[in-house]
Amino acid sequence: MPKLGLVGVLLAAAVLIGAVLAAVHHAEVVAHRVGEPFGTLLLAVAVTVIEVSLIVSLMLSESGGATTLARDTVFAAIMLILNGIVGLCLLAGGLRHREQHFSLQGASHALTVLAALAVLALVLPNYTATVPGPIYSPAQLLFVAIVSVVLYGAFVLVQTVRHRDYFLPPGGDLPDDAHAEPPTSQAAWISLATLGAALFGVVFLAKALAGTLEAGVRAAGLPLATVGVVIAALVLAPESLAAYRAAKRNRLQTSLNLALGSALATIGLTIPSVALVSLALDLPLALGVEAKGLTLLALSLLVATLSLGTGRTTILGGVVHLVILATYLFTTVVP
Repeated sequence: MPKLGLVGVLLAAAVLIGAVLAAVHHAEVVAHRVGEPFGTLLLAVAVTVIEVSLIVSLMLSESGGATTLARDTVFAAIMLILNGIVGLCLLAGGLRHREQHFSLQGASHALTVLAALAVLALVLPNYTATVPGPIYSPAQLLFVAIVSVVLYGAFVLVQTVRHRDYFLPPGGDLPDDAHAEPPTSQAAWISLATLGAALFGVVFLAKALAGTLEAGVRAAGLPLATVGVVIAALVLAPESLAAYRAAKRNRLQTSLNLALGSALATIGLTIPSVALVSLALDLPLALGVEAKGLTLLALSLLVATLSLGTGRTTILGGVVHLVILATYLFTTVVP
């Protein structure tokens, strides 16, 4: 792909912002039509498919960081979701509504699966002995891919069938527009198609800007992991805005469904897909995070368990999560 000039970069960035805003609007339309938690699950899966496409396309390019790109992007997505989206939603909702309520059972189930997936995908590779370094052997990689899909599939079954009520807003905490007339089937299908087009527009433009971004990162002397952070931020932008808007409307349950569901899909779907591509094309894939990342991951899971452990939230939890995010971003740029 030819390099973009300054005008091309600015134009692509403007169109990217428009695609993100369009994706948020149409995702909300579809979610209102199909109801919770299917609407937020749909957006999480759609964004994950795009994330996989972007990671794989960059892995197949001549990028020097292809070996660790998947790890850096997935880890960045988890940190942005667990601390950025959750923290922003808790802070925004707390500022407007003082205290917000959500289903404790749903958050507990999601965090349980997330902890297991994160350790299996991003921590355990550092301690296996078959292959040295933060790399799984082919058999180990295939096994982790399978169990990741099993865990995510079990969560989706619980979320949508067995215990769907765990992921619905508490009875006394319905938002003001909960009984608004849902869109027609035709409008929902149109929004679904537009949502898909907008999301693929996001990943196409992100890929177009990736070369310029990587060149700028190298020129500035920043770690290559910064590229993974920016890619994750671009891909997660639609969900971030949708979750933020939901929290301000006192729909914290929707925000948490989006955030935690996205984190689960990021590992449960992205890692297996990237692993299969790596095995099929014999591409090296380093998944284990370093000691700094392991510390921040453990801290993030611990704080999320505590801040979402009562079924009600205030601005304090949001501030703590955002401070952890700021620490992650700072230590990524200044390792």
